[in-house]
Amino acid sequence: MQREDKPSLLLSFHTDPKQESLDSDCEAQWALGDSEITSVKLDDKSQKLGLNVTIKDEEEKNVVIINYGEGDLLTQDGIPEVETIGDKQQEDYNHKKSHHCPHCDKHFSFQSLLKRHIKIHTGEKPYSCSDCGKCFSQLGHLIVHQRIHTGDKPYSCSDCGKCFSQLGSLKYHQRKHTGEKPYSCSDCGKCFSKLGHLKVHQRIHTGDKPYSCSDCGKCFSQLGDLKVHQRIHTGDKPYACSDCGKCFSQLGHLKIHQRIHTVDKPYSCSDC
Repeated sequence: MQREDKPSLLLSFHTDPKQESLDSDCEAQWALGDSEITSVKLDDKSQKLGLNVTIKDEEEKNVVIINYGEGDLLTQDGIPEVETIGDKQQEDYNHKKSHHCPHCDKHFSFQSLLKRHIKIHTGEKPYSCSDCGKCFSQLGHLIVHQRIHTGDKPYSCSDCGKCFSQLGSLKYHQRKHTGEKPYSCSDCGKCFSKLGHLKVHQRIHTGDKPYSCSDCGKCFSQLGDLKVHQRIHTGDKPYACSDCGKCFSQLGHLKIHQRIHTVDKPYSCSDC
């Protein structure tokens, strides 16, 4: 598979029927050390493809990239910008996961994946930003974070040209153009373009209110609602009217107030 940005190729264990399949006796010889470089050899012709094969086993899903020496393309998580191997393919590829986390029930196929996962439990963050000092558990996360300082936005929308620093942000944005809403509620069928929006919505059905006020104990299903509520206790009114200077704790209250100055009356009686 070739990328439009930079030429790269993914080896998957399920060949695309549209692509030419390799000979049955073509064998890929893997070196499974972290970020090791190996090569792909065709046994019948004793030829080597003039490519470098990098096996990335430090991510939660394994990917194999053939790179033409121009550097890996990074996704929003800092991993090479290629398709990951799916769950079923992952099972076929690994057969069993022999590395067990001592802190939880998760199992991993490679020691390096387990080491990365354990950082969640230990809180280890060995990668720090040279600009602001913020620390990260993964190098890829640091690389993405540094775009805040550099202003780099390598992903652009083909419909409107808007640019993004993360591939995931671009994919989410593109749903505004396509109208795609891939996440649906199993209780009522309502669809959402973002998984986070679905999770917040599902609290309507579950009654879950994970955010509680430290002053009065009142609970809320959304963090934004808690923040607005806390202004009752703090007296914070961050929204000020540009015409008279009056301040409000909620943006909606300011907008209603501004109609006094604009004389806007958007609601009309259906009878008179």
